[in-house]
Amino acid sequence: MSTPSVSSTPAIAPGSAAAWAVACRLPSLLVAVSPVVVGTALAWQRTGRIDALLAALALAAAVLLQVISNLQNDVGYTTRGAERRGNRTGLPRATANGWLTVAQVRRAIWVCALLTVACGLPLIAARGWPVLAMGLGSLVAAVAYMGGPRPIAYTPFGEVVVFVFFGVIAVVGSDYVLTGEIGAATWLAAAALGALAAAALAVNNHRDIEHDASVGRRTFAVVFGAATSHAMYGLSVFGAFALLLPIAWLLGSPWPLAPLALLPKALRLRRDFIGCPPGLAFNRILVRTFKLELAYAALLAAGVVAARLAG
Repeated sequence: MSTPSVSSTPAIAPGSAAAWAVACRLPSLLVAVSPVVVGTALAWQRTGRIDALLAALALAAAVLLQVISNLQNDVGYTTRGAERRGNRTGLPRATANGWLTVAQVRRAIWVCALLTVACGLPLIAARGWPVLAMGLGSLVAAVAYMGGPRPIAYTPFGEVVVFVFFGVIAVVGSDYVLTGEIGAATWLAAAALGALAAAALAVNNHRDIEHDASVGRRTFAVVFGAATSHAMYGLSVFGAFALLLPIAWLLGSPWPLAPLALLPKALRLRRDFIGCPPGLAFNRILVRTFKLELAYAALLAAGVVAARLAG
């Protein structure tokens, strides 16, 4: 892999809003928004009603968990000294570049964790221990991704963890906090959103195969190789589209098939991922994957709503 040039690192003032935007990885927040949108739509499809406050709290908690994961990723990677070793071509890290201090980011993680708990308490009061279990598990996963003695990011299980917590738990949890139950179609939609979230992480890990191997990270891409990483990306993306058929069947309507309109874009994205040259070009593939998930979620949610309106 090529080493990014000095010009590829933006000029950012220490402690600025731009520095925090880098640490929070704003484009990745689409991964948090998408499953909540779908879970909320499925809840309304079954019940015909939505508690706006609970829905807003669920969305806020999901976004905060993604921010915590991103901040921990930034500071955890820096404190392990991995940022300056090898030929890294990923997005810049605020702590590694001196735009934020490790102490500042750790304080922000605590603040976000407390805010997440504050959002979660009314949800727990409304739905009980299952929400507590899902919320606590999600918070631990967000911190443990790059925290602790053996971070998840240093194992081949990163994509699985993202699939579970930023897909299955996020969609299922959103449905449950709004209705107190989980619909059959919700489980399938959760798997679809989880697969797309895992695909985004697959791009990230594929981009950094050489660097990750040099710093001891045993990601899926490092352990199983580039060819298997390509295959896993395709399976994740197109698996999400395949799940639209049983979702539509369960809901008794063709409207949930609306995301199939994105299939040509997904095909181009997979082709570009496979043909992408090593280096910074993968960052564009990563952002396009985030956008694909958001568009998929928006169309699926719209299709679910239309299915109920059409009777």
